[in-house]
Amino acid sequence: MATHHLRRRHTALAGGLAILALCLGFTVSPASAAPPTPVDYVALGDSYTAGTGAGDLAGPFPAVPCWQSAGGYVDIVDASTRVTLIDNAACHGAFLGPVGTSTPVAQQIAELSGTALNSETDLVSITAGALDAGSGLALQACSTPDTQTCAVIVAGIIQNLGTVEAALEATYQSIQLAAPNATVVVLGYPRLFDPAKGDIVVGGVTVVPVANQILVNQAVDALNATIAKAVAESGTSAVFVDVTKRFTGHAVNSDNPWIVLDLTQPLLDANFHPNDAGHQAYASVMLSSVQLNKLVKR
Repeated sequence: MATHHLRRRHTALAGGLAILALCLGFTVSPASAAPPTPVDYVALGDSYTAGTGAGDLAGPFPAVPCWQSAGGYVDIVDASTRVTLIDNAACHGAFLGPVGTSTPVAQQIAELSGTALNSETDLVSITAGALDAGSGLALQACSTPDTQTCAVIVAGIIQNLGTVEAALEATYQSIQLAAPNATVVVLGYPRLFDPAKGDIVVGGVTVVPVANQILVNQAVDALNATIAKAVAESGTSAVFVDVTKRFTGHAVNSDNPWIVLDLTQPLLDANFHPNDAGHQAYASVMLSSVQLNKLVKR
């Protein structure tokens, strides 16, 4: 009974204070929640993450070990108030391992381990594997009227994807080892052509026939499936994000392309890379694939 009377007195006191506050012109409001701390973000990989296709369309001459273009999807993600870019180590022309002149992905990871990549890293994104699969060779062989050679090259690429898968698995494991608490977003590649638009013709000459467009798209699909499988079998918390649906209707030969193709400059570095709209699409897909508010600081 005593407890009951005590509760009634507390209730009455609280009500009296509330009325007094209103009379004096005060309002009672909950304390403002502190804004969420931006997540620490690191980017790795090849030309798609290095921003090729945004800004400058041609690389420097002579070539440098790590060329990047401003305005790529990483910069767009960094512009979000919810994200702080710690480092973008991606390089145009980067293979997974020590091939070519560009800084390979394995070296990117090794150089950032213990610094940008650590237990405090919240978010990592990566595009990698296309060059290792043979994308450059395929595009060179298939951007011609020669369908037979294109078919042989694509078949060889698909047959070799098992080796690429193993290298990708090791890559994701290395990232997770260096940044054990990070969400690792592995982005795929878009289909490059829309065969429904017909042959690509320049000056009355067929440059890329429909048959070759279909073959290249099949190679891209096979590569994306390989990347997804490598993510699933890597034993890490990495997630694969497919971008093909987002790019539907925006191939190089579409009415509104999100991928660069300048047929007057067939060797242009930016060819077959996202343009500004394409990089915006990558940023949108990436941000929608992770819940930034759940990437709490540890």
